[in-house]
Amino acid sequence: MTTDSPLNDVIAYFATLREFAPRTDRDCFRALLSRLGDPHEKLRCLHVAGTNGKGSTVTFLASALRAAGYRVGAYLSPFVWDVRERWQINNELIPPDELIAQVDAIRPHVESLAEAEYGQITEFELKTAVAFRWFAQERVDFAVVEVGIGGRLDSTNVIPAPLVSVITSIGWDHQHLLGDTLEAIAGEKAGIIKRGSVACVTAVREAEPLRVIREKARNEGVPLTAIGAAEADEIRSFDLSLHGEFQLHNAACAAAALRILHKSGNITVSEAALRHGLKRATLPGRFEVIRSLSEPDGTPYPPIVLDVAHNVDAARVLAQALAKEFGTGKNATLVIGMSKSHDAVPFLSELAPLARRVIATAPRFRPKPASEIADAARSLGLPVTRTKSVEDALKVATNLALQENDASSYVVVTGSFYTIGETSLQ
Repeated sequence: MTTDSPLNDVIAYFATLREFAPRTDRDCFRALLSRLGDPHEKLRCLHVAGTNGKGSTVTFLASALRAAGYRVGAYLSPFVWDVRERWQINNELIPPDELIAQVDAIRPHVESLAEAEYGQITEFELKTAVAFRWFAQERVDFAVVEVGIGGRLDSTNVIPAPLVSVITSIGWDHQHLLGDTLEAIAGEKAGIIKRGSVACVTAVREAEPLRVIREKARNEGVPLTAIGAAEADEIRSFDLSLHGEFQLHNAACAAAALRILHKSGNITVSEAALRHGLKRATLPGRFEVIRSLSEPDGTPYPPIVLDVAHNVDAARVLAQALAKEFGTGKNATLVIGMSKSHDAVPFLSELAPLARRVIATAPRFRPKPASEIADAARSLGLPVTRTKSVEDALKVATNLALQENDASSYVVVTGSFYTIGETSLQ
């Protein structure tokens, strides 16, 4: 993260706004965008929702469009190392001076609206406004936009009908906002399907959530393409840089969306560009395996896996990827730091069969106390060490793994985007 003072001032200003506020409408945000000239209406968007896999799918889409010669904006949520990861054009992060200028231009309207009937906008709404305004000013050919939470009432859903909507997965997360059944959660995420879109693509396969998505697509007159095992298996030949079995489904969603848009005449993406774009798509903290670190004396560290899994479904997928990569033995030292809104017991239950021990810690932002993670680990019969910081936890984990002198040992850092971001492994 840069230490430039003006950029730090912008980051500090973000923190003064409410991180999230559940709304039954988007009138406040629309009022802000109206003052900015409605930049979202000038964009040709691809819109991506889902419980897990959204960021990877956005990255696959943006990378393939870029490989086809287009100028592409990508709006991602959240970030790992640098807040500027959220806004990208052609894989380049928004320059610090540009982010400062965007916030300086928008801030007077934010503060004016705060004194009016609409009240204060949220941090996420401001960040979304920055994306729309910057992409419109830069005249990107396409904007690939990741939903923040849900879909129907998400700030990003002010956009007109996207060219294509993608729903990657439906799972258990944010139930207090989205509902306490998978059908209700699917209904919220299906809110991004709008009449006038060329298609909706989904990798959801569970019967009831898929039924909800199909019904929404039918009501909006939008053709639905469902991605299954055959489509994911086809991607095996694409040599992806993003690893893990789950990425095959994300890449298959992106490939299907782009092929549909190509066939409809909205874009021109050759199969060669598609393959090249999917291959070079990269995103930090998505089953990122680091094997190149060593002690000063040359002693190699065990492999370290960074993964931003933060809910039970993502933990299950992570466990499957770890078992495929390292085998099914209890060889993992888990560094776990979670946000306060997530439950540690079901998350850890998915990873426990692979774990030798847990190093419980807490990220600085919205942390779940390390003591609660430690209690969860003990309830599952796992040895636990608590640390005060993520960096200390990683040191403890690697030292314990080195002491074992066991070639099968590896370290996994997971539980939150912010936990990954507080390591020194960038």
